[in-house]
Amino acid sequence: MIGKRTFLAAAAASAMALSGGYALAAGHANKVVLQLKWVTQAQFAGYYVAQDKGFYKEEGLDVEIKPGGPDVSPPQVIAGGGADVVLDWMPSALASREKGLSLVNIAQPFKSSGMMLTCRKDTGIASPADFKDKTLGVWFFGNEYPFLSWMSTLGIATDGSAGGVTVLKQGFNVDPILNKQADCVSTMTYNEYWQIIDAGLSPDDLIVFKYEDEGVSTLEDGMYVLEENLNDPVFVDKMVRFVRASMKGWKYAEENSDEAAEIVLDNDATGAQTEKHQKRMMGEVAKLTAGSNGALDVADYERTVQTLLNGGSDPVITKAPEGAWTHAITDRALN
Repeated sequence: MIGKRTFLAAAAASAMALSGGYALAAGHANKVVLQLKWVTQAQFAGYYVAQDKGFYKEEGLDVEIKPGGPDVSPPQVIAGGGADVVLDWMPSALASREKGLSLVNIAQPFKSSGMMLTCRKDTGIASPADFKDKTLGVWFFGNEYPFLSWMSTLGIATDGSAGGVTVLKQGFNVDPILNKQADCVSTMTYNEYWQIIDAGLSPDDLIVFKYEDEGVSTLEDGMYVLEENLNDPVFVDKMVRFVRASMKGWKYAEENSDEAAEIVLDNDATGAQTEKHQKRMMGEVAKLTAGSNGALDVADYERTVQTLLNGGSDPVITKAPEGAWTHAITDRALN
């Protein structure tokens, strides 16, 4: 953990932290660029609600929300100077940190994990032991780490060898399970599972393995910044205001899920989302943010770290991280 620092107010007027070529100076004291982990959808409703309801404006902030996509890696975006703060899953963030990108968790709106592996029952899979010699769809771009940790814990190779699993690099859709190219695919409780149902398979056709139930629960959708920027009092003050307004948006979204879904739809420039799917998604997402006030629960963090370290011969991270989170922002934002 980063200790609470005494920030020098005298440096505020001219503070400048260079991060991947991006200068954070006093002139940017109220501008925040947020990079989402995926496209505009109810997974990120709290931020769109905070913007729509004027919560950011009340904090004097000008917030730009940048949607993600299949070719967008939040760690790469922030490393290249394209964002002040990014949303990422903790396994990806900690793996990036071990590789040299100094990401720090400053807030954690999601308390629970929504990640699942959804399988067709007609493949004969009834338990994780039945994964052997099967083809499993897995997301990459940093999303593969919980899966790899789980398989390593089970002692199941992921190289397609006999007794192992064949990993199908899954696109961000559920086609492989519908077309029987894969026995199982990666899904989220609030999104892809329902895409399978909407495509014609019934819950009775499927067996679902929730990562949390399998002891591989890791934190998702935390807010991350570059560690060096936390030395800049201007940046810190901006993040305090950003977190406060964002969590106000999240709690409003939890309590007004249908309205929050409508706000998300209003911000979907692609027009690809449907009202039915977004309202259902918001209802499921609210279950994952419930119980969090935005401050990272240290026990949840330590559980995530242990899950990643317990990856057998090929763990996601090789040592316990240092300085990977801080309460310095939420202590000020939420009190």
